[in-house]
Amino acid sequence: MAQFELIMPKMGESITEATILKWMKKEGDTVKLDEAVLEIATDKVDSEVPSPVAGIIQKLLYKEGDVVAVGKAVAVLETDAADAGVVRLEVKTQKAEVVKPVVSISQPVSVNPQPATSSDRFYSPLVLNIARQEGISMSELESLAGTGAEGRVTKKDILSYVQNRYAQPQVQPVTKVVEQPKAETTNVVATKSYSGNVEVIEMDRMRRLIADNMVKSKQTSAHVTSFVEADVTNIVLWRNKVKKKFNDLYGENLTFTPIFIEAVVKALRDFPMVNASVDGTNIIVKKDINVGMAAALPTGNLIVPVIKNADLLNIVGIAKKVNDLAGRAREGKLMPDEIDGGTYTVSNVGTFGNVMGTPVILQPQVAILATGAIKKKPVVIETEQGDTIGIRHMMFLSHSYDHRIVDGALGGSFVRRVADYLEQFDVNRDI
Repeated sequence: MAQFELIMPKMGESITEATILKWMKKEGDTVKLDEAVLEIATDKVDSEVPSPVAGIIQKLLYKEGDVVAVGKAVAVLETDAADAGVVRLEVKTQKAEVVKPVVSISQPVSVNPQPATSSDRFYSPLVLNIARQEGISMSELESLAGTGAEGRVTKKDILSYVQNRYAQPQVQPVTKVVEQPKAETTNVVATKSYSGNVEVIEMDRMRRLIADNMVKSKQTSAHVTSFVEADVTNIVLWRNKVKKKFNDLYGENLTFTPIFIEAVVKALRDFPMVNASVDGTNIIVKKDINVGMAAALPTGNLIVPVIKNADLLNIVGIAKKVNDLAGRAREGKLMPDEIDGGTYTVSNVGTFGNVMGTPVILQPQVAILATGAIKKKPVVIETEQGDTIGIRHMMFLSHSYDHRIVDGALGGSFVRRVADYLEQFDVNRDI
């Protein structure tokens, strides 16, 4: 029999530790391949950890409630597998929901310290983090009925409580005038009030996080935006010609987004200083090209899944990634590491019929590109026989960049290069 060490998995770049919520197996139990061994929690998700091998649990190295660093062994298995050693686990989300997606794709949001409690009741980091973000006191938390093991409050419990909490009628404060004897001045207790015919809607948790991150980005980076108009007629003609064949061959819809991302990747190779971040007075140039694609959720909120190593994918690979990530984003099935690690972001504002926009940089990146709606326009076409006017498919590109390290020459040249790649697209190109 060989021994395997089960390792606490890495669940995103910003995750350094996780809490063991529950052991689903005990020492001496038999474990099947891909069978869940334990449940863990971070401040982003609760996850079940499956075993990558079949075997017998020889030793559990930590207790329930212990906080374990990423990369540490959590259990030892005996197995008949040929290759013994350390196994780094993949994880499956327990719930089809990413609880803190906006924090994952941007910078962490500062939260208050964990409230002290004399209760022996256990709360996962995820539950405590939601409680802090929602302003739920410890006494309020302890009053919640939990549906987890031994009455533990689960993510589902607290999110349900938050939803019902916000659903309660909001009593609007009223300015109260307290009458005093004439010899004294009238005392007015100032409170928040709204005039006119209004509806007060409290931001949900994700919207508050988005708001915090957008403001922080503006406070961090010196935003500048350059605009270029590109003739994408060849792309439109090519896509119309091959989209049915593409779907028949690969079972995927071919949208414009993969084509835009392909051009962006080429330009990032040409201008690597745009594929960077800032750390104090250091410029960190990223060797990997991980392109984020901003996606609107059915709730109206925003999330940015990331296509890792996009420069290693052809148009088919990029299209598959775009469709997969966009679909699972809408369903709330993205994993934490799928919204982490982006080095550059593309936002297709043309989806909403907008011709251009001024996107906000996703920290700690230094630039972001918005692609506008494709519109038919009369355009002057230069030929050897002279200039003519023709109907062409035109699109605006808006490039916002951090002027601390990306000057106008670099930021403008980059977006011009993206437009060049789009305009030079080969209409006779094979799939």
